[in-house]
Amino acid sequence: MPGYTPQRNDFDYIREVSVRVPEILQELRTETANLPGAGMQVSVEQAQFLALMVRLIDAQRCLEVGTFTGGSSLAVAMALPEDGRLWCCDVSKEYTDVARRYWQAAGVSEKITLTLGPAVETLQGKIDEGEAGSYDLAFIDADKTNYDKYYELCLTLLRPGGVVMIDNVLWHGAAADPKVDDPDTNSIKALNAKIGKDDRVDAVLLPIGDGHMTCRKRP
Repeated sequence: MPGYTPQRNDFDYIREVSVRVPEILQELRTETANLPGAGMQVSVEQAQFLALMVRLIDAQRCLEVGTFTGGSSLAVAMALPEDGRLWCCDVSKEYTDVARRYWQAAGVSEKITLTLGPAVETLQGKIDEGEAGSYDLAFIDADKTNYDKYYELCLTLLRPGGVVMIDNVLWHGAAADPKVDDPDTNSIKALNAKIGKDDRVDAVLLPIGDGHMTCRKRP
């Protein structure tokens, strides 16, 4: 239907008929909902989409920039094969301690390596160690002012055909509002515009969660 704008009941319907939430992930979501910053956790449909993408591209090596309490990392790790690995970057021990508990409970902790510290340094360190072009999938959901840096570093680390996925690219509608002018929003606007013209990738911005950008690195 040309020009159709999804309504709230459409999103309820989407979740009703298509979203499957593993019990362990629902337990994590329930605990996270009672924490400060609960709104930072990914939506259930985003978590499912991440897991689907891992399986679609037969991912073995994944990156995550911004882990929070572990909703997205749990979904990715559960979708990875037994010998798959996920490297997570975050700065909060408090929140990632929650994530660690659920990784352990789900039996996927051996698949995950968490590095606490500035993600720009962690990702650059991987490049310096010769890991460019060796990852299959990256998910970015961290501080917005560094989004462009994360995108560039992750793109370097991805193999041709690899996928980088970015959360919050609609930024609660602010990204589409020309009147909004602040560092976070401007960073997101700039990256969206850049990706739209970036001939290194094939990309689509999907209206799930708070806006979900998916980019495939061209060969």
